[in-house]
Amino acid sequence: MKQILRWIILGGTLFFLAKALKDNWLEVTAIRIDSIGWAILAIATGVTLLAHILAGWIWTWVLQDLNQPVSSSQFIQVYLKTNIAKYLPGNVWHYYGRIVATKNANIPSGAATLSVLLEPLLMVAAALIIIVLFGSQFAAANTTPVVQILQLLSLAVVLCAVHPRFLNLAIRFLYRLKAKKSADTTQPTVPFNIERYPLRPLLGELGFLGLRGTGFILTIAALSSLNWSQIPLLLGAFSFAWLLGLVIPGAPGGLGVFEATAYELLQYHFPGALVFGAIALYRLISILAETIGAALAWFDERLAQY
Repeated sequence: MKQILRWIILGGTLFFLAKALKDNWLEVTAIRIDSIGWAILAIATGVTLLAHILAGWIWTWVLQDLNQPVSSSQFIQVYLKTNIAKYLPGNVWHYYGRIVATKNANIPSGAATLSVLLEPLLMVAAALIIIVLFGSQFAAANTTPVVQILQLLSLAVVLCAVHPRFLNLAIRFLYRLKAKKSADTTQPTVPFNIERYPLRPLLGELGFLGLRGTGFILTIAALSSLNWSQIPLLLGAFSFAWLLGLVIPGAPGGLGVFEATAYELLQYHFPGALVFGAIALYRLISILAETIGAALAWFDERLAQY
């Protein structure tokens, strides 16, 4: 059923995007990028690369909050090298690569797994904060008090889920379950305990999404002029589309889901051809930035060996 659901989601989003391209084909082909536009796209690529480097750094903060002293530069390299794997079918291989790398660095498997689970959870919390702040900008006509209450409840649930009290309960439960499966009659010893709220990683994820959103806004600015008043709208719509791409199954790297959501949210505020061209360019910029990041991490690792 999961495999069927993935194919249904992927097929539906691709059909939606194909129809959007068909409806805006002539306008999209008429888009021209001048020298200033190309410079802005280069800056957008650099900003997006910086966002991924920051995300790797935040992962080291999460590990440190789990009482695991790690080398920031080494684990940023691991993060950047594994990031490309999220485009493989299943959308879990980048997480798997990070867990393997942390285990190879003699970090307990429980801490390694929890760090990889906490990172996207904190990203979800950061995205929900931005959506609560700016979501009304792109959905003013459709936002009802019920929707606003649901947004706030979702944010509250996620913020509570990463509280040390709940996380430590979950850790103890998992270790008891593991001991029971291994027929261990002794009380399992929990090797780590979260002592403080992960505020620094959460603020870091807000910075990560802010940089990603800036890259998206710069991509649109490369194709058309923007007003300052449109930036909150673009940041809120980007965060919502990015969040759906993260949580919906069957979309490796959010491919298709992000594009379809961003187009649906922004087509009523900007020309459809501009939106379609910008989201297509931004996907290319994202993949290019991730590829550059992985290549730089690989070269840096090789240089450190000499």
